[in-house]
Amino acid sequence: MAGNNRKDTVKKKDGFKGQKAIVLPRQVIQACQGQQLLSNLYITDIGYYPKAAFHFRERDHGCNQHILIYCTGGKGWAVVDGNRVAVKEGEYLVIPAGTKHRYAADEDQPWSIYWAHFNGLSAANFIELLLKNCTDHVGSAIYNEKRTILFDDIYRTLESGYSIDHLFYLNMMFYSYLGTFCFPQFLNPPYKEEKSKIDVVVEYMQEHIMETVVLKDLASLIHMSSSHFSAMFKNKTGHPPLEYFNHLKIQRACQYLEFTDMPVKELCYTLGLDDPFYFSRLFSKYMGESPLHYRKRKRFL
Repeated sequence: MAGNNRKDTVKKKDGFKGQKAIVLPRQVIQACQGQQLLSNLYITDIGYYPKAAFHFRERDHGCNQHILIYCTGGKGWAVVDGNRVAVKEGEYLVIPAGTKHRYAADEDQPWSIYWAHFNGLSAANFIELLLKNCTDHVGSAIYNEKRTILFDDIYRTLESGYSIDHLFYLNMMFYSYLGTFCFPQFLNPPYKEEKSKIDVVVEYMQEHIMETVVLKDLASLIHMSSSHFSAMFKNKTGHPPLEYFNHLKIQRACQYLEFTDMPVKELCYTLGLDDPFYFSRLFSKYMGESPLHYRKRKRFL
């Protein structure tokens, strides 16, 4: 894995069978920095080391880029900013730029790792998201084929050249790749029998979108007090329960306005609302325009 600091110690035994790595040329990185869409987040180095026996890296002054290491087999260890941690199969290691560190494969069960160095104006924000799911810079990432497919696609795109179109495509994919670590719940959705309490309530909202619901009834679905439920729901979704329900109603209203000729007044009643003027104000609040204006605009798109 590339580095450009004064002390960058590498120990390995004649490489690793099946290894692959790409270090982007300086001119390509400068091109990324000069492009508005690329400058927010871009890869500088990327690779895969299978069963990387004797793999070791030490950087006393950290690295100029952020580092993500994903272990898919075996195990290893790391010391990040003075704290030693174990890294095993199904876990990832995050090392922010400029952080003193060293890491290595386990002697008996050397790790297999996908790794990437990245930078950009928004890179530190991604590091914050990654670290939210971590303990001492290590987070859980159960194997998922979608994640591997994304990585392989990024790598193949880099292998085929550094044109601006290639860079746009692979860096957009890299957003998605990081997203599989930041938001693993969307990569591995829970089985129905394992649905979260929030999932139960949202599903109920969707099934009763044409009705009126009250906070107490929603809270009773998961056997919680209204205040506790409301706080938990807002913490998870960013919106109070009834406001979230209104979002779903407006979403459904948009579909009716675009794909049917149902009068706005009838639509209001269909959605379980009894005041067309209130519905119009609610629609305008969320969509920034009246229902009639929305319908007219969408018909001419």
